[in-house]
Formats: sequence, structure tokens, C-alpha cells
Amino acid sequence: MSSDPADDGTPEDMPFDGNPEPTVETLQKTVAELQAEKTELQDKYLRAVAEAQNVRRRGQQDVEKERKFGIERFARDLLSVADNLGRALSAVPADLDPAMQNVVVGVQATERELLSVLERHGVTRIKAIGEAFNADFHQAMMEVEDPSVPAGTVVQEMIPGYLLAGRLLRAAMVAVSKGGPSRSFDASNENDTVA
Repeated sequence: MSSDPADDGTPEDMPFDGNPEPTVETLQKTVAELQAEKTELQDKYLRAVAEAQNVRRRGQQDVEKERKFGIERFARDLLSVADNLGRALSAVPADLDPAMQNVVVGVQATERELLSVLERHGVTRIKAIGEAFNADFHQAMMEVEDPSVPAGTVVQEMIPGYLLAGRLLRAAMVAVSKGGPSRSFDASNENDTVA
């Protein structure tokens, strides 16, 4: 067994062709092959490390995204409850008997609590009335002729809009003014309004 090349400590695939003393050319060729193999393995290693880092980073991003936006469907469903509470409160007549007034106070408290819970979970209401129409946050349902208000200003909000962690959850459905002065101001108009 001592004549077996693997037993004497040399690898079996060494290209020495059975010569006990390899030539310089053979050794140089072997070194070049080993360096090429080392370079290839090092490249594979670096690619594997980079891929592992990318997978870890994507995983962290997915967890963060799920943490922020995982309640999106649930929050969107709750918005209809908030809308219905708001509609119920807006339909209450002004001359209400005192016994029914307690019911209205309870519904108001429920609406405040619901909006507070939504806000604690990152759902915030979009400010619409008096703001310039922004197609990213507002959905124009109609135009209202009002020369006293600059054109393109939101004058009425039919259904409020909401953001979830800064991302649009639902656009505000609004009425936009037309026929008034333009919303863009030149330098002379700005100086007049400041003074």
C-alpha cells in the first residue's frame, strides 16, 4: 500500500506523470492552475457573501414594510366605519331633546376614539379644505363656481382622505373651486399680501 500515491501525502490528481522530481515548467503550470482555481473560488465566495447580504437586507426591508403597511387592508375597512360615524353625527338635528343628546355625545366619543386608534397605528387624515388641489392626495368629484376663492382650491370635502405611514391609503373626495383668481402669485402679489 505504500506504493499508492495517495498514501505518500501527494494528491492523486497532481500532474507529475509518475516522475519523482517534477520539472520547473510542470510546477509553474500547476501553480498557475491553482491560482486560477483560487481566483475562481474567491470570486464564488464573494458572490455568495454578497448574495447572503442582499437576502438579509431584503428580508429586513420586507419585515419593515410589513410592520408599516401590514394593516393596510384592515385600516381601509375601518375607514368606512369612521365615515359612517361622521355621517351619523352630521345628520343629527340641532333641536335634539336632552335624552337623545347623550346618545350623540356617545357617538362623538366613539368617533374620536376610532380616529385616535387609527392615528396611533400610522393612519392620518389628509388636510383638504382650503388647500390647493393635489391629484396625489385629492380626487376631484366636482367643480364649484366661486370667484372669491382662487381657482384650484379645495372648497368642500365629501369623503376624507387618509395616509398610512405617509403612503396614500384613500384619496380625499373633494369639490374644487373654479372661476376665481389663479393660485400662482407673482412677486408683486406676495408683497401686497404680506403688507
